[in-house]
Amino acid sequence: MALPVEEWRLCAARRWAALEPALRERLAAASLHDTLRLGCGLLRPEAEVAALRRLCRRAPADKEPAAARFYREEGNRLFGRRQYGAAVRLYSQAASHELPDSPEVSVCFANRSAALLHLGCFEVCLEDIARAESHGYPDRLLPKVLLRKAECLLCLGRLQDAANALSAVENKIAMDGIMTSPAHQTLLKKLSQLKTKIHEKESCPQPAREACGDIQRKSEIWEENDSISGASSSLSLNFDIERGRHLVAIQDIHPGQNLLKEEAFVSVLCPGESILLQDSSETAWDTRVTNADLYCHRCLRQLLASVPCRGCSYAKYCSQNCADVAWEQYHRTECSLGALLLTLGVFCHVALRTVLLAGFAEVSRLVKGSHDNDKDLHNPEARCEHPSEAPDTRTGTRGVPGCNDNGQYQSSYQAVFNLLPHAEKHSPEHKFLCMLSVVAICKQLQEAGLEAAVLNRESSEKCSKPEICEKTSAELSPELKIVAEAMLRHVLQLQCNAQAITVMQESGSGDGAVVNKKPVRLATAFFPVLSLLNHSCCPNISVSFSGTAATVRASQPIPSGQEIFHCYGPHRCRMRVAERQQLLSQYFFECRCRACLDELESDVKSVVSMRNSFLCPSCRASMQGEDVLCCSNEACAISVSRQSLSRRLQDLQQQIKKALELLKDSKADQAIKMLLKCQVDAGNFLSPKHLLMGEMEDHLAQAYATLGKWQEAARHLKRSIEIVEVHHGPSSVEIGHELFKLAQILFNGFAVSEALSTIQRAEKILSVHCGPQSTQIQELKEMKTCLLELPRSILQRT
Repeated sequence: MALPVEEWRLCAARRWAALEPALRERLAAASLHDTLRLGCGLLRPEAEVAALRRLCRRAPADKEPAAARFYREEGNRLFGRRQYGAAVRLYSQAASHELPDSPEVSVCFANRSAALLHLGCFEVCLEDIARAESHGYPDRLLPKVLLRKAECLLCLGRLQDAANALSAVENKIAMDGIMTSPAHQTLLKKLSQLKTKIHEKESCPQPAREACGDIQRKSEIWEENDSISGASSSLSLNFDIERGRHLVAIQDIHPGQNLLKEEAFVSVLCPGESILLQDSSETAWDTRVTNADLYCHRCLRQLLASVPCRGCSYAKYCSQNCADVAWEQYHRTECSLGALLLTLGVFCHVALRTVLLAGFAEVSRLVKGSHDNDKDLHNPEARCEHPSEAPDTRTGTRGVPGCNDNGQYQSSYQAVFNLLPHAEKHSPEHKFLCMLSVVAICKQLQEAGLEAAVLNRESSEKCSKPEICEKTSAELSPELKIVAEAMLRHVLQLQCNAQAITVMQESGSGDGAVVNKKPVRLATAFFPVLSLLNHSCCPNISVSFSGTAATVRASQPIPSGQEIFHCYGPHRCRMRVAERQQLLSQYFFECRCRACLDELESDVKSVVSMRNSFLCPSCRASMQGEDVLCCSNEACAISVSRQSLSRRLQDLQQQIKKALELLKDSKADQAIKMLLKCQVDAGNFLSPKHLLMGEMEDHLAQAYATLGKWQEAARHLKRSIEIVEVHHGPSSVEIGHELFKLAQILFNGFAVSEALSTIQRAEKILSVHCGPQSTQIQELKEMKTCLLELPRSILQRT
């Protein structure tokens, strides 16, 4: 959720409407500095502040022992059912709600280690055992955990360490005295079994297995640009009045070539829809999995066994190191504001974290510098009154907004600050909402005693437990007004400059032989260098992500002198020109890319219009028109309203959704029957190349694969690929993902020859868009290696 919750938006709208007309006019025309000066006192304790307090109760982020007990008991229940992956997630939730250093949190870690042992995650299991011990795991239960530790070490081939762990168990038993209970006898039996296994392995040593992460990978050739941080030397930074800052190729670039590698200046994990609970007097704990449970809140690495924040229940990390770094850099300030930040949305959270990472000294320097010339405040690139006064790119990048004194454009706070906020183009109501939101955050910082931490005047140790200040004045301190102004700038910038960090996430149950993945928005970030790229509805690059790092690669040949174009979302293959122009209005420009001009200035219909068209229900010729569609066949006089056909399309989509629910419930036969019926219905009014026809073929392939009917699955997926190729092109990333699925199906069906050729084609396409180190490329290589190692007799037969 980028913007605040709807109730807060409505509250801000009511406050705006109640203002005196003269004040509304002044706010509408005000600079960012004057907006804060005029609006800082408009947040009323009895109205807006009280409303926010009520809304924050719907987004709990504090630690709650009752929630911890619920999650731990649910974890125990699923552990008993041998659902170990789900149990791990619930134990993690329980740990996040327990108080730090308590015996209860140690039990959560110990229970989670048991589930991790069953999953074969031995190294992570050992880490949890160490956490349980360090958090005061009950002494009477320690032998059981030490035996688990020995078992892990044994499985990892660390025999001496395993023997030492067993010795510790024996010493503990000797200290506790004679044990006769059935549980103690089971413990002794397990101890004896493990000692026997160690002796067996010592007498018959096995060759050490190679670690999974030791695969040698070729590093990609890279020559970094002297003037642009993280960019290839094949690019230059240019500036003109019409296009602003932009990147241009200064040599011919081939498909797949690296153009930019950039670490996000700041990123914030998108929490997921189920974080905000509905108002309820009953205690209701959500067991649904969201991004907040699946990924590290600092580095965005996928989580298996999370390390919880010591202060709140929301933030989770992949390691203690990530937790410590996050705390030192920003989370010591954010921790007690969790519910407020979840209520006000990701953009406000990114704005706060940006200023915390930058440091108050740098924020203050740039904010005060922006006051020198108010007429340039809204558009830092328009510092030249005439085109002739624009920076002369022939003399390098010196003078280009965002560059330092040496003419270098770096991924720095200065570059972030100089991104365009378009303050004069946002609606007055929206600017007022953003202003109220950042003021609410800064007032909370002041009242919670966190101002010193924000201003970098206090160590993290002193800020570990913020205390409520006696001073609760409605007036922000001068320093926090500077922070609020910077935050307002960043919230407005994000509408045009926010970059979604996406990840290919498994859809469905994830337990099938064919992994179906789709791109999911994981986080929102500022990438100052990536933000230099202008939009095109037909871009010439692809962007992929690894954690918080973005890599830009050429998706097609780019000749020297051509501009590098990114797609901000609206793509010519996914929507008509009118839809694209409407969506792009949020960026405050009218797209004049080649794809838009071709559709606007000629009679040629868009790719989407032609291929996602309706057919005549009578003769199945294509239908033409706007509100009323007429059959293109002159011999057929049928006419139908677009609205009626659109309703029919919506009904069909609902039926497909029901079929997918059946598939999710392991009712593949029923799902296939329903999908085949949907196909027949769709054929009566949709173009054969309609994207929905391809989606149904894809769903059928998935259903047949679930039943192990590989030939049927491959047949349907090939039809899907034909339709995807018509829409997106033979070398698109969409085709790459479809070929990846086809390779899995052919691999599982032992169609060796066809699988190898499909793998080769998928590798070629995905290497261009995602790079040779991507997860999908590595999986394709593993499949290829496995197939090539089959006996020659099998290879010859297939």
